[in-house]
Amino acid sequence: MEILAALTPVQLILIYLGAFIIGLGKAGLKGIDMLNVTIMALVFGGKASTGIVLPLLCAADIAAVRYYNRHAQWQHFWKLLPWMAAGILIGVYTGKDLNEAVFRKIMAVIIIITIIIIVAMEFRKQQKVPTHPLFVSSTGMAAGFTTMLGNLAGAFANLYFLAMRMPKNDFIGTAAWVFLVINLFKLPFQVVYWKNINADTLTADALLLPALALGFVTGLRLVKHIKEQHYRRVVLALTLIGAFVIFVKR
Repeated sequence: MEILAALTPVQLILIYLGAFIIGLGKAGLKGIDMLNVTIMALVFGGKASTGIVLPLLCAADIAAVRYYNRHAQWQHFWKLLPWMAAGILIGVYTGKDLNEAVFRKIMAVIIIITIIIIVAMEFRKQQKVPTHPLFVSSTGMAAGFTTMLGNLAGAFANLYFLAMRMPKNDFIGTAAWVFLVINLFKLPFQVVYWKNINADTLTADALLLPALALGFVTGLRLVKHIKEQHYRRVVLALTLIGAFVIFVKR
């Protein structure tokens, strides 16, 4: 309660909006979750916000796994998981000294460039998916590194799944399992090493759960109405918007 009591009415509205957006993203509106990262960082600061957001992500991941479990494509799960874990370990030990503003801008530029490449593939109607081991290893490590520093792995994971040309529900179901395991893996580092999660942050998270649940239910309904052929474009657009917001954030 102490954390929320110290916030202004505008800040309270923002964090409830952030929790709602987490729900939307985990329900399948991939890419929109980067807006939540920016909102929470504006209120709590970059690193501190990760301690607030991570338990909410875990709760939403559990809901996503329960709903989309049957669509998970395990070959992609096992390809990404070890590389993301390696990226997290690198992020754990470098995160304390890395300049956050520089990191966010570099990452946003990389995301935008990668999106441009995938958009070009879309216009050329290229059906071939990347098969080189370097693609999955670099994408996975970048996702793990960025998720530890700012819960920003969604962009890189989205790009991987888009490049694999996965159907909508397979995309969402596989991502749900990947992020449930990865976010649970991050928890001990946030609690013990960074000390970003404690009784106060968990109390604040409990009060944000209704907004999270509302966002998840709303997201499920919206995703059902997005046609398969349009889903890729929605994810690309939301990811690009999120990358731009992160890039211009002060």
